Amino acid sequence: MSVVKTKKEISVPVAEILDDYLLVCESREASLMGRKEVFMGKAKFGIFGDGKELAQVAMAKVFKNGDFRSGYYRDQTFMMAIGQLTIQQFFAQLYAHTDLSADPSSGGRLMNSHFSTRYLNEKGEWKTQTDMKNSSSDISCTAGQMPRLLGLAYASKLYRNNPALKHFEDFSIDGNEVAWGTIGNASTSEGHFFETINAGGVLQVPMVISIWDDEYGISVPAEYHTTKSDISKVLAGFQRNNSENGYEIIVVNGWDYEKLVQAYRHAGRVARDEHVPVLVHVKEMTQPQGHSTSGSQERYKSKERLAWEEEFDCIKKFREWILENEMATLEHLERLEENAREKAKTDKNEAWKAYVASIKEDLKGASNLLANAAGVSKNGAKISAINKALEKTLNPLKMDVVKAVKRSLYLMRGEKYEERQHLINWLKIKNAEHLEQYSSHLYSESEQRAVNVKEVAPVYNDDSVIVDGREVLQAFFDHAFSRDPRIFAIGEDVGQIGDVNQGFAGLQAKHGEIRVTDTGIRESTIIGQGIGAAMRGLKPIAEVQYLDYLIFTLQTLSDDLATLQYRTKGGQKAPVIIRTRGHRLEGVWHSGSPMSMIMGSLRGIYLLVPRNMTKAAGFYNTLLASDDTAIVIECLNGYRLKERLPENIDDIKTPLGVPEVIREGSDVTIVTYGSMCRIVMEAAELLEEYGVSCEVIDVQSLMPFDLHHSIVESLKKTNRIIFADEDVPGGASAYMMQKVLEEQGGYKYLDSQPGTITSAEHRPAYSSDGDYFSKPNVENVFDKVYELMAEADPEKYPEIFN
Repeated sequence: MSVVKTKKEISVPVAEILDDYLLVCESREASLMGRKEVFMGKAKFGIFGDGKELAQVAMAKVFKNGDFRSGYYRDQTFMMAIGQLTIQQFFAQLYAHTDLSADPSSGGRLMNSHFSTRYLNEKGEWKTQTDMKNSSSDISCTAGQMPRLLGLAYASKLYRNNPALKHFEDFSIDGNEVAWGTIGNASTSEGHFFETINAGGVLQVPMVISIWDDEYGISVPAEYHTTKSDISKVLAGFQRNNSENGYEIIVVNGWDYEKLVQAYRHAGRVARDEHVPVLVHVKEMTQPQGHSTSGSQERYKSKERLAWEEEFDCIKKFREWILENEMATLEHLERLEENAREKAKTDKNEAWKAYVASIKEDLKGASNLLANAAGVSKNGAKISAINKALEKTLNPLKMDVVKAVKRSLYLMRGEKYEERQHLINWLKIKNAEHLEQYSSHLYSESEQRAVNVKEVAPVYNDDSVIVDGREVLQAFFDHAFSRDPRIFAIGEDVGQIGDVNQGFAGLQAKHGEIRVTDTGIRESTIIGQGIGAAMRGLKPIAEVQYLDYLIFTLQTLSDDLATLQYRTKGGQKAPVIIRTRGHRLEGVWHSGSPMSMIMGSLRGIYLLVPRNMTKAAGFYNTLLASDDTAIVIECLNGYRLKERLPENIDDIKTPLGVPEVIREGSDVTIVTYGSMCRIVMEAAELLEEYGVSCEVIDVQSLMPFDLHHSIVESLKKTNRIIFADEDVPGGASAYMMQKVLEEQGGYKYLDSQPGTITSAEHRPAYSSDGDYFSKPNVENVFDKVYELMAEADPEKYPEIFN
């Protein structure tokens, strides 16, 4: 092969350079045509990678099998260059085609330019990542990809430095894999970016962060985003030197093919061989079509700026460089450009054709049924009008077809014709299809999913010792680390002192710092470390020291981890365990129990609320045997309460979604969880003295909640129910009430108004008195239950306070 000879030698064959030129032209044409498709009404929104093509081609040259990308919605050219995206797939996602063969990244669930590869097979099992070029799934949230990037790189450090992991070659070959991140210049203003930069420098992990810098964040120029208008200047203090670790920082222009190739070769070598993080600041990029289809950049960019962008368009500069160095004739390049246009047009049309065909089939079937129904119904004329309007719809959607069928069935209510039943049957089939297309894979659907793990109850004998709850956890974690080298724990204070409540006491000394690892105060990247490492086959336990601190990482949990299985339709998973502690302790910031916040934002992550440390250990074991992700909230005030240490501590498994009756009764059912179990149990004993028999149920897990509908069976017996917890009014207590009374049909068995017991609307005040008057207490529970019984039988239960 011929080698390019330029003013500065670059060892890239001419044929490869021309292939690169064809590819960047194809990508550009896809961007231009994509924008037009939106304006023609064939898609709702478009965002594209035009102006960023050349750097992505250069980066792709050093991206190897086993490597991972954690990028954002400008990276279409890179995905094409590594062979993980076709133009037809690019347009299928723009049209929201729900067939995974058309849009393997998301099955139509994500807006365009949100890329991923499928590292799970159809059964939800791991593929061999080291045989693939991998991309973690994109999210729209600016800088949201950064915490995950840290974890993808951290996994390589673990695989290289932990000898016990050497044989997991499906995931890593001696930790040689690099994590490649991309981010726009404006998004470097986000806290996630700076937190990741700092953590990456501390950890010295093999990640390369590329900053695509076009000097704008939508309409806002760089001087409003970045000190000195230059992020590499801001980060100059992170540059490594002969005596201090840090980053290798590279600055290069986005239109300079030669230097881009050289820059990425150097970045890849440093990260892969030395395990040193690299920052590549790619400057002087452009954005020919503006930010997205939502607006025009002419509104906020000057004529001078637009003229500069036209002059320094990376493809234009690439073309000039090829001609200047006589690698191809003008006619040759023009043929390549025409080929690119034809390729993009053909693939776009094929994508549209396939998308439309999937809907037309539904439309044709429904239209025939509607015509038949119109022929017999007393409202036949109205149904015919609905059918004709459907047939004339330009670019019809699935919802248009369903609407037509439902509106027709409204008109046929009560009619006994078989044509009506045919419409109902069609609708049932389509409802099931649409449920699978749009609502599957919120959680794992593999055989390894957590709800499939069978319970293993604790076993005790006469010699079972009584220990602090923290010692139960410590014993369990010790066994877990011993049996599986993939398990590791990270978090603030988990290492040297064994966490603030001693659940990991002595385990760093026994299992090594690489297995039980202290971190800085950086909740989002602790979770990000867990996400990325879990994506690469490891089993992280990522600790958030207190439940109140979960707010620091809520965005990462909500937008990235909780949506992962869903947004890839089962193509990716990250079974990380989030360990934390909450409920009642002391004061405004260490007594949190914000369950409704968690449940409202983290569907896709199971929420487990054990009442003691034996139950918690069982949950951890269940999760380690599964491929789901979950938050386990240990009781803050339970670590020094006494528990019997199970003889089978290594084997116990607490089932998810299975409540436990912890006290049988006949008058009223009290449903609760966590630290409230002790409060309610004490109140139930007191109520028994006054003739009230309470059945107390510990739900054990809020998500999933009572999968077998056992709570309603208690309600059938008692006919009265109260939901008690430490969340705010209308929070988790309302959630539990909805589950039991509405979902389980419990309202049918009520003889009294259902009730709730909650904390006050404010956070708990400091001190024991502050806790007593802010959170539910034994007397609160007694009063609520007694009042309920007094209303039912005032003679037996006379008033107390009136």
